[in-house]
Amino acid sequence: MNRDKKPLYRKVNTRARGVIHNFGSDFKYSRNKKRETVEQTKGSMHGKKERGLDYTPLFRFLLSKVGKNWDDIFSEASSRLDKTEPIFWIVALDENEKEEFVRTGESSFFSGLYVDVEN
Repeated sequence: MNRDKKPLYRKVNTRARGVIHNFGSDFKYSRNKKRETVEQTKGSMHGKKERGLDYTPLFRFLLSKVGKNWDDIFSEASSRLDKTEPIFWIVALDENEKEEFVRTGESSFFSGLYVDVEN
């Protein structure tokens, strides 16, 4: 991660009142099945969901860099992130996959972006 600049994500206060955690149903439905799987016998009860990260600064960063060189934008964004997957929630690499609006949260909408290979 680039230490000179702030990261493009922030931790959300998950202990505040009214924050919906979406806990449960990861292990709940798989533990009482008739056939045991490796995950049930040797796996942990911890889910695969990652909670508590907000990527709104990333989306605002990407929207501010519209029209610039994609390679430079991607390298800077990926150096300031923990993983590169959230970049592609809003950016489509192919023009056929682009969307006008992208829903990133319960009530968060951003303009969809795509990489123009001609320019």
